[in-house]
Amino acid sequence: MNIDLISQFGKKNIPDIRPGDTVRVFYKITEGSKTRIQAFEGICICVKHGRGLDGSFTLRKISGGVGVEKNFPFHSPLISKFEKIKSRKVRQSKLYFIRDLVGKKAKKAKEAKDYKIWEEAFGEDELKKIEEEKAKAAEEKAEVKEKEKEELDKKFEAASAAHEEAESKENPKS
Repeated sequence: MNIDLISQFGKKNIPDIRPGDTVRVFYKITEGSKTRIQAFEGICICVKHGRGLDGSFTLRKISGGVGVEKNFPFHSPLISKFEKIKSRKVRQSKLYFIRDLVGKKAKKAKEAKDYKIWEEAFGEDELKKIEEEKAKAAEEKAEVKEKEKEELDKKFEAASAAHEEAESKENPKS
């Protein structure tokens, strides 16, 4: 039963993310009617519930001097791509002690470059769709601007003709 659910709802390309890895996650954000892809890069401090449908991992980064943690489910449809930037060898499965460390102490362990990308096929389609929507909105905006400009030009011509007519009545040429 559980295998059927994973094959039906789960991602096909599950990333191999472990505590200590520096990971960049690209996820979809919807603000009103607009949709965009945003990246969140941080150190993985824990992986919970394995890699099943309820599995998730927590990333932590320092942003503006404030620690920010975000939980990501492995099988979320909003996540389009995972990138493993670096990897650290750690001795604990939960790195909650990093919350108390500041600066270089938080990066005590030696880093190894281990760059990998896990991407779902629909991620590229979503990016293309978002770009097409942006292009379509820009075209519509340009058309509206051009119509407004034409209307303003017509009003200007009518006003200048009326102005010339009024001047010719006031100052008849002899």
